[in-house]
Amino acid sequence: MMLVLATWAGPLSHDFFRRAFAAGTAAAVAAGLVGAFLVLRNQVFAGDALSHVAFTGGLAALAFGFAARTGVFTATVAVAILLAVLGGRARLNDVVTGVVFTWLLGLGVLFLSVFASTRATGNGAGAVRVLFGSIFGIDAGTAVQTGWITAGVVVAMLVISRPLLFASIDPGVAEARGVPVRALNVIFLAAAGVMVAQLVQVVGALLLLGLITTPAATAQRLTARPWWAVTASVVIAVATVWIGLWLSYLRPSLPPSSSIVATGFLAWLAVEAADRVRRRAPDRGARTAPPPSKVP
Repeated sequence: MMLVLATWAGPLSHDFFRRAFAAGTAAAVAAGLVGAFLVLRNQVFAGDALSHVAFTGGLAALAFGFAARTGVFTATVAVAILLAVLGGRARLNDVVTGVVFTWLLGLGVLFLSVFASTRATGNGAGAVRVLFGSIFGIDAGTAVQTGWITAGVVVAMLVISRPLLFASIDPGVAEARGVPVRALNVIFLAAAGVMVAQLVQVVGALLLLGLITTPAATAQRLTARPWWAVTASVVIAVATVWIGLWLSYLRPSLPPSSSIVATGFLAWLAVEAADRVRRRAPDRGARTAPPPSKVP
């Protein structure tokens, strides 16, 4: 225990690391919670689409002289609600998601061109921060804001969690029982949009899908119980961010976004390998067992 405290004492003595630690922890809680339901509902494609929406929104804001964070939040929440309205009653239609996704990606290329030709000389690092994140560069106000936004997302998810789980497992029966399936889908995707916007600061638009889906996928390998999987997803997401930040502090040449995503991937790989070994063990035992003796 003392060794663990001593290991973290160095990084936490710096203001920039404490701010990154607080904001990253808050964002990871939201990512683990919302990501668990995205994986459960087979809406990972929607998470990928929203990550590109964040890219487009951030570049649009920069191109027109606004803060990238404003464009990211506005675009992701608006498009998330649009996807929920245009999609199916219970879950998103992949065709609708794909059409909106490609349209917004095209807009992102357009805004990148506008930004590069008009404002890149004055704020060239803005586009890089949108793509790859800049968690070590956030200020105290942004860290506090991230905490409040996460609290709002968590409260919203806790309020709708039970009917959302019902609608995720069996939407037909849930709707027949009077559960407002479409309204739940709109609220959930709006929360997902807010969560995606937060993660842009942590890991960037290009890599945020890894922090959304990898902890949830790892948790599903650890338990088949939905609520335990949601809890495990949150714990794994937070641990992934902590370890990634610590590794990036030890190796300054290692970007925090890369170390966070790589940590999550290695955790998933280890759990996946252990699960495959566990499932093959009974088969090997059955093949090597001696045949039953014949009773005369």
